[in-house]
Amino acid sequence: MNFLEVLTAVGTAPWVPLAVLVFCLLDGFFPPVPSETAVIAAVTLGLASGGNPLFLITVLLAAAIGAAAGDSIAYAIGRACGTDRWAWMRRPRVQAALSWASARMAARPALLILTARYIPIGRVAVNMTAGATRLPYRRFLPISIVGAVLWSAMCLLLSVLAATWFGHSPLLAAGVGIVLSLLLGLGVDLVSRLRERRAAAHVTPRRTPDSASEAELPVVHGQRV
Repeated sequence: MNFLEVLTAVGTAPWVPLAVLVFCLLDGFFPPVPSETAVIAAVTLGLASGGNPLFLITVLLAAAIGAAAGDSIAYAIGRACGTDRWAWMRRPRVQAALSWASARMAARPALLILTARYIPIGRVAVNMTAGATRLPYRRFLPISIVGAVLWSAMCLLLSVLAATWFGHSPLLAAGVGIVLSLLLGLGVDLVSRLRERRAAAHVTPRRTPDSASEAELPVVHGQRV
C-alpha cells in the first residue's frame, strides 16, 4: 500500500466525521482551530476516492452540527461573561471585531450572524456579541443552524471543484480545496475591511472649538469676540 492509498484510507475512516464535528465545535469559540480545512480535506478525499454517499453526508452533517454547537457555546460565553472579561478579548483586533459586531447587532442580527461565519475572527465576535447584547436565544439558534448548513454546503462546493479538477490525485485535490477556502476567507475579509473604511470615510467628525481662535476668546453679551 503506497502513501496515497494510506492517506485515502485514513481520510475516509469511520472516525473522521467525529473528528470533523469536534474541530467545528472548537472553532466556534477558538478560531485557531482549522475547522474549514478539516471539512474540505475530508470531503475532498472522500470524493477523490470514490465518493461514498453515506460518508460524505455524515461528514457534512457532522460539520453543520459542530458549527452550530460551537456558535451556541460562543453565545453562552458572551451572555455569561460579556466581551471584555479576559485579556484576549481586549486585544486590539478582537476589540475592533467586537465593536464592529455591536454596532450592527441591533439593526441586522440575521444578516450579521450569517455573513460573519466567513470572516476570520468575525464569527466568534458576532456570536459572543449576540449573547452579550441579550439577543434572544430562540432567535439566535435558528439563524445559527441556517448559517451552519450554508457553510457546510459551501465546503462541499469547494471540495467538488477541487475533486473535479484534480480527482486523479486525492492529496492534490485536498490541497487545492483548502487553498480555495483560504482564498474565499481572505476575499470576504478584504471586502469587509474595504466597506468599513468606506463607511468610516463618510462619517463627519464633530466640530470642536479651536483652542486658539474660540476657546480662549472673551465672551461679551453671550457672544465670543
